[in-house]
Amino acid sequence: MPIALHQDMNMLPSRFSALLILFAVVLAVPASAQSMRVDDFVLLDQHGQAHRMHYHQDASAIVLIVHGNGCQIVRSTLPDYKALRDKYAAQGVQFAMINSNLQDNRESIAAEAAEWEIDFPILVDETQDIGRSLALTRTAEVIVVDPKTWRIVYRGAINDRVHYERQKDKAQQHYVADVLDAMIAGDAPAFSEMQSPGCIVNIPEQQAAVSYSETIAPLLIEKCASCHVEGGIAPWAMSEYRMIQGFAPMIREVLRTRRMPPWHLDPAVGEWQHDGGLSNEERTTLMAWLEAGAPRGEGADPLLEVPPRENVWTLGQPDLVIEVPAFAVPATGTVEYQFPQVANPLKEGAWVVAATVIPGDAQAVHHVLLGTVDEKIDGERADEEDIFENYIMGYAPGNESAFMPEGTGVYVPPGAYYTFQMHYTPYGKASTDVTRVGLYFAKEAPEQFLRQEVVVNPAILIPPHAADHEEVATVRFYHDATLYALTPHSHYRGKSSTFELIYPDGREELILSVPNYDFNWQRTYNFVEPKQVPAGTRIVHRTIYDNSANNPGNPDPEAEVSWGLQSEEEMLYGSVSYAWTDEKVSAPIHDDLRSGVSQWVGYLDQNLDGKVQRSEMPERLRKNIGLKWIFLDKNFDGGLDYDEMEAMIRRRQEKKDG
Repeated sequence: MPIALHQDMNMLPSRFSALLILFAVVLAVPASAQSMRVDDFVLLDQHGQAHRMHYHQDASAIVLIVHGNGCQIVRSTLPDYKALRDKYAAQGVQFAMINSNLQDNRESIAAEAAEWEIDFPILVDETQDIGRSLALTRTAEVIVVDPKTWRIVYRGAINDRVHYERQKDKAQQHYVADVLDAMIAGDAPAFSEMQSPGCIVNIPEQQAAVSYSETIAPLLIEKCASCHVEGGIAPWAMSEYRMIQGFAPMIREVLRTRRMPPWHLDPAVGEWQHDGGLSNEERTTLMAWLEAGAPRGEGADPLLEVPPRENVWTLGQPDLVIEVPAFAVPATGTVEYQFPQVANPLKEGAWVVAATVIPGDAQAVHHVLLGTVDEKIDGERADEEDIFENYIMGYAPGNESAFMPEGTGVYVPPGAYYTFQMHYTPYGKASTDVTRVGLYFAKEAPEQFLRQEVVVNPAILIPPHAADHEEVATVRFYHDATLYALTPHSHYRGKSSTFELIYPDGREELILSVPNYDFNWQRTYNFVEPKQVPAGTRIVHRTIYDNSANNPGNPDPEAEVSWGLQSEEEMLYGSVSYAWTDEKVSAPIHDDLRSGVSQWVGYLDQNLDGKVQRSEMPERLRKNIGLKWIFLDKNFDGGLDYDEMEAMIRRRQEKKDG
């Protein structure tokens, strides 16, 4: 069984594979294996998937193997590694590799794995933080970790087959197998450490002196203090060195597990505005300082100069402030989604080019979606779709403001109603929320409408205990389009998400990967360079869900989970901000019906062949179509494509309208 993906954030959804890592030690007998505890961490593998060490708490053992490109000793022992996995994976033992070489990167590691048919996840330790903490010195060494204590019970050679001087045809001593047999039987292993040959892993000494005043504090201010400030959304403020010193062990933990900073995409895929992550150099510098005991050193404390955040408008004074009607949030329980409306007070139309949200109670407001509709909708008819009639923005922690790309905007006509979707989550204390929205208008009408499409599958169904369940949906662009931003969304069981393009010529391109999805942080990712796509291109959105007991954020591993608004239910929901390349404000071309058909076909077409087969249709629709299929399938290819489905829907709509 392959290592499961996992993700963790703010202690809610935790889900990445309990890593296997083979770790490298000196040729001499290493320091006592049983004295070392393996702290939690998250790394991406050669395919960009995230793995978390402490995920498989129920495993019999975790075997970690040290990898290095070009090392013949690693290559020679691959058959033994694979045989070990083939024998013990069914008994609950988890396997993986780790590469901490300075000279190797994900691309070259993936190439080596393909050439040598390595089907283990190879965890790429780019900053060497994990290799340093594990005292890795050589490749081809194995570490066996006991998940009950997270301590190393064995480290060394896999067996006695490979030595520097010679390579035996057959091993006589099976060190790792004997250790695993003992662990599975509940006995103490006979071995704790053995010498192991391997290629040297060069992990330089950490920087001797990192200045808190000149390096660390400015880095914290740039990357962390926007949330960790008095009045911010973080649970504590980086107000002075003493706070950093006290939280230093926690900072180290959230850095190692990639929970902070809350920027969870794969840095190897795409370039994004307002990058909230740490570079490898920044991460290495901060970790070195923490590992050294977070020394204060000399100099002033720049954190003392950071002012507290007040509920002021971070984008400047808005042109219009909309106040959401007050809502009483109970201390406990589940609150149904609220759909309040506020009449547009302006007598003239306006183009929204930016917006920001200030929640009245940031702890209670999980998210806010905002759009407009042309008329007031009574409470019984209000639903989740209303805000998408003319969508403006969505708010969630880490996604407080929205900026429309230059030359685009969202038009709000006079007489419209601002419509909200409010998701409240009680946190143990009753409160009253009055959320405010600040809107910023263009002085002149932009050239293009900013459009919003949702790649969605309301028919998702996640089996009980499924640790790696995938759901998929697509949307087709029926004109040339310019893509500006992407937002993946799922709930507690969401583990990872991707967006890819399938071009009309069949070429595929991965454009966003979020291997470390966290429900607590609903990020929108804006392209540095907007992506141009020709008509006929499909965007494919996939999400992997973890409905297992190893996901600490999972409300109920026994449940079969379907689509729903509440957090204990699930969604496959990918938001796409775009503009039609050939659409002008003076000459709209957007067609709501065509977009709806594209969305509909996109979740029915589960094999992604661009058409809906009979077998992919719900039973009710199959029966309804019946013999009319032969008239609908005009090209007789056995499925209904976008044009055929659109023709069917238009005829039904025309018949309904009389």
